[in-house]
Amino acid sequence: TLNERPQPKKRFNVTDLDVDMLLQSVIYKDDHVIAINKPAGLAVQGGSGMSKHIDAMLNSLRFEMKERPKLIHPLDKDTSAQLLFARSARAASFLTKAFKTRDVHKIYWAIVVGLPKIKYGKIDISLEKQGSKFGEKVVADKNGKRAVTYYRTVDNASSKSTWLAMMPETGRTHQLRVHCAELGTPILGDGKYGGASAFFEGAEGIEKKLHLHAKAIKFPHPDGGYFQVVSDLSPHMKRSWKYLGFNESLVVDPFEDFYEEWYGDNVE
Repeated sequence: TLNERPQPKKRFNVTDLDVDMLLQSVIYKDDHVIAINKPAGLAVQGGSGMSKHIDAMLNSLRFEMKERPKLIHPLDKDTSAQLLFARSARAASFLTKAFKTRDVHKIYWAIVVGLPKIKYGKIDISLEKQGSKFGEKVVADKNGKRAVTYYRTVDNASSKSTWLAMMPETGRTHQLRVHCAELGTPILGDGKYGGASAFFEGAEGIEKKLHLHAKAIKFPHPDGGYFQVVSDLSPHMKRSWKYLGFNESLVVDPFEDFYEEWYGDNVE
């Protein structure tokens, strides 16, 4: 019947404001790579119920190139972060291979509720996607796909909240959100995986949004050597950092000792 036919996907009409927003989000550009600082809440690609997404706006990032930029890695809609795009088929092939061989390292900042019992360590908990009438959710499952996250405590505000830095070794859907919840310290604002315990009641300086941000990414560059891109916190996270007394300039990446073994002196 007519009612059983699939509904057409919503089309997103790109406006001048959308283009300006995307252009202003560019934090790095060379002949091979573009990096943008994606706002929290903006989807990367279209999906069910999503009409506004970055993929529909990519033509505005061509600049002088004929080819449309190619997204190298997906990202959760609610996470603010830098995103890498390849500006040619050659660069896309090179960077995609680097991600597959885990030669790319991303540093995330988060505010989590509570204090981890162990200040730094490695979370090795396999994850599995589960679907329900309420939507898809990721759960810890020993029979799922292996997921590994390194974490370190940077600072804390009493026993209520912790500034946590994380470096995922794998890239599973919602990996950091589930791992933090399994650690007993859900990410602030993450009601999906932390429930009511992921929120501060009566904290007027803190918005009820996910407090997870991809702060830095280190990757092999198509021209040789390794490169690092760093992005600013989203506005709601900046306000929370200030409210809790955290100093943004304290550190970007507390995992520097890892890179001596991985990279040597090749990081720019």
